[in-house]
Amino acid sequence: MISFTYKDLEVLHDLARVLAKPLDFREQLDMVLEGLSSGTEMNRGMISILDRDTGEVLLDVAHGVDIQGLDISYQPGEGITGQVAQTGKAMVITDIGKEAHFLDRTGARRSLNCSDLAFVCVPIIYDEKVVGVLSADKVARLVDNQDYEIKFLSEVADLIAKAVHMRSIEEENRRLKNILGRSRRPSDDIIGNSKVMKEVFGLISQVSDSNTTVLINGETGTGKELVARSIHRNSPRSPGPFVEVNCAAMPDTLIESELFGHEKGAFTDAIRSRRGRFEEASSGTIFLDEVGELSQLAQAKLLRVIQERRFQPLGSTRIVNVNVRIIAASNRNLEQEVDSGRFRSDLYYRLNVFPVYMPALRERGSDIILLADFFVDRYSRQLKKNIKRISTPAIDCLLAYHWPGNVRELENCIERAVILAMADTIESSNLPPSLQMKLAGTEKKRQGQLTVLVNNFERSIIIDALKDAKGNQSKAARVLGTTKRIIQYKVEKYGIDALRFKDKKV
Repeated sequence: MISFTYKDLEVLHDLARVLAKPLDFREQLDMVLEGLSSGTEMNRGMISILDRDTGEVLLDVAHGVDIQGLDISYQPGEGITGQVAQTGKAMVITDIGKEAHFLDRTGARRSLNCSDLAFVCVPIIYDEKVVGVLSADKVARLVDNQDYEIKFLSEVADLIAKAVHMRSIEEENRRLKNILGRSRRPSDDIIGNSKVMKEVFGLISQVSDSNTTVLINGETGTGKELVARSIHRNSPRSPGPFVEVNCAAMPDTLIESELFGHEKGAFTDAIRSRRGRFEEASSGTIFLDEVGELSQLAQAKLLRVIQERRFQPLGSTRIVNVNVRIIAASNRNLEQEVDSGRFRSDLYYRLNVFPVYMPALRERGSDIILLADFFVDRYSRQLKKNIKRISTPAIDCLLAYHWPGNVRELENCIERAVILAMADTIESSNLPPSLQMKLAGTEKKRQGQLTVLVNNFERSIIIDALKDAKGNQSKAARVLGTTKRIIQYKVEKYGIDALRFKDKKV
């Protein structure tokens, strides 16, 4: 029978006290790993949780290992961690430098002499089922008794088993909520079934319940205002007002009065008092559209209100406390604007708490036809016409066009086509001349359509790989089985902004 040293018993007692504290499960587990590191010779402790549906092991909490922004997982039986999770049996590797199954996916030991390190890995069992894996490093020469190391770490695993089980349920609920949000449109006004739009739906679902500031990025005409309205309607603030401010239309001379209001006589034309947009949005949401168009002076005034959550109307002595949620939108790349000095970095960081990217229409594939059908139905009813379908040649035109004006341009195009249609079908001749040019020659049209479809597909899988790699082009190249040079070429060819996929921390 193995007896623990007095020092190790003290460590177990301290860990039990940590787990008794009223903290969230992830914080408890992080403190356990910290206590394990400071109280023993074990370093680089890691806790992974088991996905009950797939058997995949997901690295969740680590101490002494930087996993920020990393998404590390092990398939059943993959590596030491995957083997322990699959078999439910502990393992000790006394020389990880010689162990082929030791993967070091975190990269934490690249600068260390792995031959001097041992690796102890034990299953975390709750209700007679493996729910996770606990592992840690130890200097190899300090491992005198492998059974002792396994027994001690297994005791720690028993202590944290319930917390790990509850943490796995939390993560499962989060994933299910995310999947549910991505499969359901948050608003009848936002149409889309493509993967990129389902991701937008998921983000809307996640952020709506909070008061978090949202920054919506995307080209003109992609529907940024619809996203802002959807977030407001699905939030606890929905009974309150939704106040839209077009920042591009406000000159510096009126910005303070427009946003914060003024008293009668505050300036020459102030013949009566007026509430500002922030005060009008009290208990609701203020939507700052095209916020990238604000001048430096206007940016400074906006930043002060966001920081202090209070302001003084022009010409008044009263203080107005702000109780609004802020949603901003821009068709500019604000990160580039910050780098060039045209947009204040402190304001950007205040606004970019929860970014949402609205994809261009050309990135949305079959959504083009879905949206076209939606607009045909809308304008057929408005104009009292019996339009039932879009002809195949017209569909070819819609798919081949690059849509620089995005959804707004498509809507205008369909409205025009409904007006011009003489029967119950929209023909290619009803579309604007810029779209009909795509029909110059049947053979050329077919070839062009194939090229467009292939290019769209290639662009889509490159974007997916960059998202998975968080903007790392080398990693994306490995995922796709190609070279970084080719990925760089394709990124430039298709105009993909790889930087927006990076996991930025403010």
